[in-house]
Amino acid sequence: MSGRTRLALCAFAATMLAAGSLLPLVEESKWILRAAFLLALQSGVGVLARRMRVTRILTVSLQVLVTLLALTVAFAREHALFGVVPGPQAVQRLAELLTLGADDVNRYAIPAPATDGIRLMLIGGVLLIGLAVDVLAVTLRAAAPAGLPLLALYSVAAGLSDGGAGWLWFLLAACGYLLLLLAEGRDRLSRWGRVFGGVSRTSGGLAAGLEGGGRAVASVRTGRRIGVVALGIALAVPAVLPALDGGLLGGTGGGSGRGSGGGTISAVNPLVSLQNNLNQPENREVMSYRTNAGNPQDFYLRILALDQFDGSEWRPSTRRLRDVPARLPQPAGLDGAVSVTEIRTNISASRSYQQTYLPLPYPASEVDIQGRWRFEPEGRTLVGDDGQTTRGARYEVSSLVVEPTAAQLAAAMEPRSDLAGEYTRVPASLPEVVEETAQQVTAGAANDYERAVKLQDWFAAEGGFRYDTTVKSGTGTAAIERFLKDREGFCVHFSFTMAAMARTLGIPARVAVGFTPGTVQADGSVSVGLRDAHAWPELYFEGVGWTRFEPTPSRGTTPAYTVPDAPSQDPSDPALPTEGASTAPTAAPSATESCPAQMRQQGECGASTAPGATDSADPGTPAGTVALRVTGALVVLALPLLPMLWRVRARGRRLGSSGGRTAADATARVMAAWREITDSAWDHGIPPDESQTPRKTAARVVRLGHLDGQAAAAVHRVAGAVEQVLYAPDPGGTSASAEDVRAVRAGLWASAGRWAKVRATLAPRSAVRVIWALSERRTEFGRRWSDRAGRDRWAARLRRPSRQQG
Repeated sequence: MSGRTRLALCAFAATMLAAGSLLPLVEESKWILRAAFLLALQSGVGVLARRMRVTRILTVSLQVLVTLLALTVAFAREHALFGVVPGPQAVQRLAELLTLGADDVNRYAIPAPATDGIRLMLIGGVLLIGLAVDVLAVTLRAAAPAGLPLLALYSVAAGLSDGGAGWLWFLLAACGYLLLLLAEGRDRLSRWGRVFGGVSRTSGGLAAGLEGGGRAVASVRTGRRIGVVALGIALAVPAVLPALDGGLLGGTGGGSGRGSGGGTISAVNPLVSLQNNLNQPENREVMSYRTNAGNPQDFYLRILALDQFDGSEWRPSTRRLRDVPARLPQPAGLDGAVSVTEIRTNISASRSYQQTYLPLPYPASEVDIQGRWRFEPEGRTLVGDDGQTTRGARYEVSSLVVEPTAAQLAAAMEPRSDLAGEYTRVPASLPEVVEETAQQVTAGAANDYERAVKLQDWFAAEGGFRYDTTVKSGTGTAAIERFLKDREGFCVHFSFTMAAMARTLGIPARVAVGFTPGTVQADGSVSVGLRDAHAWPELYFEGVGWTRFEPTPSRGTTPAYTVPDAPSQDPSDPALPTEGASTAPTAAPSATESCPAQMRQQGECGASTAPGATDSADPGTPAGTVALRVTGALVVLALPLLPMLWRVRARGRRLGSSGGRTAADATARVMAAWREITDSAWDHGIPPDESQTPRKTAARVVRLGHLDGQAAAAVHRVAGAVEQVLYAPDPGGTSASAEDVRAVRAGLWASAGRWAKVRATLAPRSAVRVIWALSERRTEFGRRWSDRAGRDRWAARLRRPSRQQG
């Protein structure tokens, strides 16, 4: 293996070790396998280009081109020319994913869901750093500066995780850098002479056991010791000096934390785990509350609103946060003509429930809670700051019960132009069937209120939809189109589809995520469990504000203002719950927990399996992409096994040829058996030495391999046969049997240790002959090409016409 190839392998390993520090940033880790495959492709192109002795600029250009093609196939295949060539649409798609990824980084807390944008940023960043390391360490042969990109990669991970990247990731990244430095040092020393104490190649493709000079080996070992000592100091010093607690190795540190004094807060989108919560085998309690509301069945606990629809998913907008005021401002769009009653509620969150958003009844007017919380006015949500979560929180909320009448909703004026423009926006990729279906369902409606009620009733009862929590989730345009076709799904499908259809009708709409009212307990408290997780649409009506609708069948309650001529139910007089009114959550599920009657009638109470977390991107991966991913995974898994497979094939070819009775055939069989013995000894740690005669080589194999008895006799018999065919005037009937070779291999195996056996099987040293053979073929091909090019130049000169003017 050449020095540059070894450097390229070390550069690849160093980059992947440093990339491991990014794993804690996202919920899933499959992305790093794709990054490793694409980085191996990028590095392989560099190795091949350097072996063909192309210029440095061309080598880097080829690597950049292959990287761009790989990212296009992985993330923008549908928009590329022929699925590979990155045209303008593919470049635009990649730019959009980068923008979405930047938004996701600002929105989600650690660990964030692996959205397409975040995956592109992770994989693209690893490839970019890998290219920089490869260019510096291999192309330019300057491994020391290559540590800067590796440090940048680790620093990004440490910064995004607030210093929580951990000492283990720092140790791995540092080891990768030391490995790169040692490889470069070995390469530099090898230019002055052979320092490798193992084997080296001769012109015949075999190895000569050259022992390196003591000074060179000592230099390499000294460098290793210095690196280990420096790394140990880097790990030990921050542990004993509190002043360095907030450095690269993490630590809590001081300060007020991010988000204090303004800015935006990263927060976990609870939609990611909604489907998983609905399919939990046990309805574990997440919170309990006491309220003086007159109608608890309308008491929804709202976490946040998803108001941005970009075609691939619904997401909350990134907005400015502020300190929580003593009394929250008046809800947007609500005027004094609508009946409003204020109620109070004491809420206790379980210690097992950790959410960055605080569940609140909508619209809340006052919140009394301890901790670091920030207020987002547009969605009227409270967001935890600097790691603050709902874990074990106890808080008191004053909220408004807004009771509009059907007449008030029907008479609502047109919303403000800026609000309508933001909340009626739909992506260009939304299928036409969505708007066409909305027009058909709402035909004959006189106003937006009647259209909203028709949509709700169509989903809940008239449209033939079936509630099923095992249907694969998705909130993008493809998922909406499939839901309208299959007509089965759960609250995510119903709420997002109704909101999208309302927007096509010009009605401002968004989707709220939270919990349904829960189950009333014997002591008067209400228990909210994981299976109460829910999503519902909110539509805006001027004079009333954001108004809840319930299109999901068998879930929640239908609002009274959507039922014609339904009398409103006034809540009881407001009264502040007593200090001890809030009950602590219990681990046991509610005694009254059971399947709803409507679901029993529909036969939908069977056990369901949890399909996992909801994917925010559109499902339905093309078959070609699936095949490409499967092929890539198989290639990655097969790469470490290639040396073993080559040895098995080579052994079978050497020992399996028994045809031919000529002297040449007998000579070929003897030499094949001898090659197999020397390669087997090499695999077990005895490198071949072509400077010795077959007889001395046999004695060396017997001595170093600790062979005796039948195995030792077999080695000497084959060595004698080799001497006969090489030196005797007439070898006669000389031959070597496969049984002798198997006896030698059995003896080597019996005397080897456990690790030596594993190494000889999975990573045989003699497999390096493949690389040598390819190198020799490349050299021969280059020589022939040069000879042919020279002949062509001479022929062209002979055929060149005269330049004389006629």
